Amino acid sequence: MTVRTPVRTRFAPSPTGYLHLGGARTALYSWAYARHFGGTFILRIEDTDLERSTPEAVQAILDGMQWLGLAHDEGPFYQMQRMDRYREVVKGMLDAGTAYLCYCSPAEVEAMRERMRACGEKPRYDGTWRPEPGKVLPDVPAGVTPVVRFKNPLEGEVTWNDVVKGPITIANKELDDLIIARPDGTPTYNFCVSVDDWDMRITHVLRGDDHVNNTPRQINILRALGAELPQYGHLPMILGADGQKLSKRHGAVSVMEYPEQGYLPEAMLNYLARLGWSHGDDEIFSMEQFTEWFNLDHLTASAAQFNPEKLAWLNNHYIKAADNERLAGLARPKMDAQGAGFDGAPALPAVLALVKDRVNTVNELADAAMLFYRQPRPDAALLAQHLTDAVRPALALFAERCRTVEWNKAAIAAMLKEVLAAQGLKMPQIAMPLRLLVTGQLQTPAIDAVLELFGRETVLARVAQGL
Repeated sequence: MTVRTPVRTRFAPSPTGYLHLGGARTALYSWAYARHFGGTFILRIEDTDLERSTPEAVQAILDGMQWLGLAHDEGPFYQMQRMDRYREVVKGMLDAGTAYLCYCSPAEVEAMRERMRACGEKPRYDGTWRPEPGKVLPDVPAGVTPVVRFKNPLEGEVTWNDVVKGPITIANKELDDLIIARPDGTPTYNFCVSVDDWDMRITHVLRGDDHVNNTPRQINILRALGAELPQYGHLPMILGADGQKLSKRHGAVSVMEYPEQGYLPEAMLNYLARLGWSHGDDEIFSMEQFTEWFNLDHLTASAAQFNPEKLAWLNNHYIKAADNERLAGLARPKMDAQGAGFDGAPALPAVLALVKDRVNTVNELADAAMLFYRQPRPDAALLAQHLTDAVRPALALFAERCRTVEWNKAAIAAMLKEVLAAQGLKMPQIAMPLRLLVTGQLQTPAIDAVLELFGRETVLARVAQGL
């Protein structure tokens, strides 16, 4: 595929809701393509829907992009701040004859469409005010403020080679004379997008395939403006586990709920990268590898299905690989909320290093680490079951040896074996009551590692209290 350079891509969300997974994937692919070619990634906020756009949604988009680490090179640009530019282009199109004033009321347009439906035709505007050579237009009605319509070609076709779907052709007769400015002068969506892509010199437009119907309209507007066309790629939808489209309108989770649930951004990026693109059998890769590998040739045209288990598996991989100090910064607020007591307790990074292999999320990591940061409250029935008369002498000997043993995992393990041999017991017979007395739980990581982290004084105090 011939690549127009310098590559300039854009992510252009509408701030009418949160950044959802499909939008995040679009942003990731656009960002990676620009990075692959040393190009420019632009963030544009398409906020002309005044009824639905909110500052909170804008901030949610910015927060989501920041969490994912998808830094933009230019922007964010806001369409509402570009109104003077849109009006300038509308005037130029009116002067050039590629747009015209239409005085039909919405009721009149709807009546046209009803007549066409009744005749079995596609409902559309009938061109009443469209100027043509030799055509006499109606008298301008008094007191009516017109809209501006784009003079769409009547003949021929719009064809583009979609980088995901392949060649797509739409007949111009299927397209309406689109309104590009409302009576109050505010421009409409397809017009703004076309002008923005032209002004920002966008070379590649990657977006969801719900935009396929917009593309021929935008291509015709760009041609009327004499602009060079970008390449278009329409990504298939992400489906939920039920096979339905995963979207913000259908209850999909916003991207910013994932850090709250304990996911790492590198896991989310790795997962989203594989939802519609592949590099052989590679499942786990860094963003550096991804940007080196990423091109548009391996995008798939079939819908991807969101698999929470696969995301959790990836998150487990990245948690195990993550720096423990970083994990401590993420887990600490979640532990604070559970009333963790850190004074005199083991260092959190060391604890996380011990427990992180077993968890899929930072939330689970925080829960697992709480073992070391709260007072043990062993179940009385379990304690009676495991702290038997046969075990008590072994625990007393263990406590005695604790006072002099070198306090590290290997030495503690060796000392435990000596105690067991002296008392004629097996490891579970001492490990289970020790776990209950020191941690309050039966399920913990290896007992020698747990004891090492708790420290000699804490272990001695809790065993003495239990005995």
